[in-house]
Amino acid sequence: MSVSRFHPVIASWFADKFGEPTAPQQHGWPAIASGQDVLLTAPTGSGKTLTAFLIAIDRLFRQALTGHLPERIEVVYISPLKALASDIQKNLEQPLAEIYQQAFSAGYLLPEIRAVVRSGDTRPAERQAHLRHPPQILVTTPESFYLALTSPRFLRCLGGVQTVIVDEIHALAPNKRGAHLALSLERLEHEVRRQGHPRPQRIGLSATVQPLELMARFLSGAAAQITASPTTTPLPGKRICRIVSIPPGRALDLAIEKPPGELG
Repeated sequence: MSVSRFHPVIASWFADKFGEPTAPQQHGWPAIASGQDVLLTAPTGSGKTLTAFLIAIDRLFRQALTGHLPERIEVVYISPLKALASDIQKNLEQPLAEIYQQAFSAGYLLPEIRAVVRSGDTRPAERQAHLRHPPQILVTTPESFYLALTSPRFLRCLGGVQTVIVDEIHALAPNKRGAHLALSLERLEHEVRRQGHPRPQRIGLSATVQPLELMARFLSGAAAQITASPTTTPLPGKRICRIVSIPPGRALDLAIEKPPGELG
């Protein structure tokens, strides 16, 4: 899959910034674009986070072009790491700013796609501002996400979520934080359905994770149909979780060097 499936402004930005898509992007974008759950594993530094975000950014960008950018949370990004600011600056805020600059140069004036961080360090005044003017993208930790779900006012802001991205999923699945997050994801799904919207798509990201099938079931739930094939037809009553696994591909430079002397 090439960048041509994105809006021309985003495709142009990506080509100027990165050139060609990486392997996780080539294989991950079609799976994510299908709307089904996706577990994406790939080496560190291969662009996994942008792979997960760019489909959603493209959707929000097109809504902004039509003047119908919703003032509600549509994307939730969950990371087990509390130090979110630097990662999000690199993987979300900077790309958004550059895309909007590219759009402005092309003559587009758009409402801003906003992303906010909600963690234990978020001040009460900022949390109140999130309620008054909900962002389109919420960046949070499993614990802060749980607390957001216990707030009736904030829970209403989550009723339109379309995409949930769980980063570093291998660090969550084996422990109590992961079990707690699994319950929070089900609670979010219940609220989204209660407000009349389809079940949110779940995207899991990891650099190293085994076994893949078990991790996919943690992401999507025990009733999920796990597959690595892009053409699998879901069974009745089953949701599909597609596994996209990109193995490490390091170029090797091998040589045999023989010392000139026996004792050299």
